[in-house]
Amino acid sequence: MTDLTRGWARQQDAVDELAFLRDRVYRPDPELLYLDGNSLGMLPMATRERMHRLIDEEWGRNLVRGWQHWATLPLDVGDRIGTLIGAAPGQVVVCDSISVNLYKLAVASLQAQPGRKVLVTDTGNFPSDRYVLQGVAERCKGQLRLVPTDPVLGVTLDNVRTYLADDVALVAFSHVDYRSAAINDVVTLTEQAHRAGALVLWDLAHSVGSVPIDLDAVGVDFAVGCTYKYLNAGPGAPAFLYVRRDLQDRLANPIQGWWSAADPFDMEAPYTPAAGIGQWQTGTAPIPGLVAVDVGAGLLAEAGVDRLREKSIRLTEYLIALTDAWLTPLGFAVASTRDPERRGGHVVLANDEAYRISLAATAAGVVGDARPPNLLRLTPAPLTTSFADVWEAVSRLRDLVASNAHLALPAQRARIT
Repeated sequence: MTDLTRGWARQQDAVDELAFLRDRVYRPDPELLYLDGNSLGMLPMATRERMHRLIDEEWGRNLVRGWQHWATLPLDVGDRIGTLIGAAPGQVVVCDSISVNLYKLAVASLQAQPGRKVLVTDTGNFPSDRYVLQGVAERCKGQLRLVPTDPVLGVTLDNVRTYLADDVALVAFSHVDYRSAAINDVVTLTEQAHRAGALVLWDLAHSVGSVPIDLDAVGVDFAVGCTYKYLNAGPGAPAFLYVRRDLQDRLANPIQGWWSAADPFDMEAPYTPAAGIGQWQTGTAPIPGLVAVDVGAGLLAEAGVDRLREKSIRLTEYLIALTDAWLTPLGFAVASTRDPERRGGHVVLANDEAYRISLAATAAGVVGDARPPNLLRLTPAPLTTSFADVWEAVSRLRDLVASNAHLALPAQRARIT
């Protein structure tokens, strides 16, 4: 049986190899327990320092001359992210948003396979992914097929088989389900889609920096991901995309922007795409965002993805054990799989009052988030969370729910949850 005492949690922190990293992030409120790193990661101290240098020296002093080294940042930082997701150099570029990158890759997949007009995703995929794919299917006179999602286990192979045929151009799933935290089987589902002749894209938003993946070894065709969650690059930081090397010259970026050209400063020439992954850029790179991505990815690389994953499993297992003991008697249920090998970096708790509990928890200094219809998401990000943090967070949740403090708060959902 797991020891549920505060003393045990402190003992785990005392021997934690990654404990030193907690001091690498900005903590203006030492009493705040932040369990929402799968929505927005904390601010690394090194990012604050790097931003000051960017503003004062690189922009303020060098001005436009800064582009002499800024111009390669999308590719250089892309290679740094590649080390976190099993991608060899020259296959990842940091640019745009997940939605824009998904659009580019979906359209390119249809254009490269004229006889295939179907896109496949699942009913539980993140709304933006479904919206983008629906729009692409409509504009390209194609079709979007939605695979039913198991609310706990995510996408299952048995369901996917019936949706694949020789008319499918692209299959797009999320590696980790944004609600349940289910880890979808990248190896098996990629293999199944390839057998049907389809290209495969994985959204790594909730896994990069949290759950290991080896894109090259699996043979994944494309991937997209954001950098403001576990990579701690800040709100609105640019996303990234991965295109397997042998596909880079077979598909064309449908948004032919300035920075996707072979020579952006040959301004009189007709458009010629850049070689390799560079052609998947679009417009001018957001340099402050790229600098923040570089710092965040470097921090994760220092920690090591495998060590982060091992600690993440232990933190989420501890959170579940505390929930079973303290919160289940108060009407909570664990809505994530209890198999740690199938669960990502967050834990989902179901309660009919999840929204108001989330509001009350924030007021009590425990920041998670709520998702409809009745889910509370808690993310003990291994880079920034201690075992004592988890103990204290669940303790505060227990106390506020037992006191019915949440019932005094409005039940109407705000725009941002």
